[in-house]
Amino acid sequence: MAGGGPRTGHLPTVYPLERDRSASSGKSAQARPEGRIRPGGGGRRRYPDPVTKTDWNPILRQEFDKPYWSELQQFVHRERTNHQVFPPHDEVFAALRMTPYASVKVLIVGQDPYHGTGQAHGLCFSVRPGVAVPPSLDNIFRELESDLGVPRPNHGSLEHWARQGVLLLNTTLTVRAHKAGSHHGKGWEAFTDQVIRAVSAKPDRVVFVLWGSSARKKKALIDLDRHVVVESPHPSPLSAHRGFFGSRPFSAINDALVEGGRQPIDWAIPDLPGS
Repeated sequence: MAGGGPRTGHLPTVYPLERDRSASSGKSAQARPEGRIRPGGGGRRRYPDPVTKTDWNPILRQEFDKPYWSELQQFVHRERTNHQVFPPHDEVFAALRMTPYASVKVLIVGQDPYHGTGQAHGLCFSVRPGVAVPPSLDNIFRELESDLGVPRPNHGSLEHWARQGVLLLNTTLTVRAHKAGSHHGKGWEAFTDQVIRAVSAKPDRVVFVLWGSSARKKKALIDLDRHVVVESPHPSPLSAHRGFFGSRPFSAINDALVEGGRQPIDWAIPDLPGS
């Protein structure tokens, strides 16, 4: 394997729902594998439990024993060894860390992470403060202002939504730099489909937001007797004028939450000083 990566039998595994404790080690995040190896006695390597730090643990941990998972991690490790990959490995599962399972009341389905430098940070449609707002997110803010009169913030971070129970989930969690869709069909979809099924199994109402044809295919995973789906064309400049603009998704989400006895989302993202 190029770049001096682990030999067969020593493949890395991600720590998907733990913060990366080596982030301050001074090593390049791009050069590190998705996780670290815990040596074990005998032939088989034992890996750290990847979900011990959040309440997603009992819900998702069985995924890490399935064949697709090890194949996926081999693929991502090769990609990180030979190419630039976004987001950084310690932000791949930021959506699950930031929005606990117990808190989820809205799930917005994205596609793959932004593939431009410095954009992706683990939350679909979101960028960190100081990063230029991408066109799709700009259109989301435009529709939010039209729908609820909420002014657009001076930055593009959606963490304010995530901390209120809005799970911002891309269906593919990594991407090669500047190559949209490059990690489709490698296994991420099996994992994120399971996340969607798990959220659909929640007893309280959840609003699923499906923007675009790719997201709308996930409707089959949702219990429509229990939950509500808000759907429209994608906010991309290529499709926003075909029905995203004027769809009023934010008021529809809050109406559905209130009808289901849940607190509405405060969609107004606070401005940040200096942004």
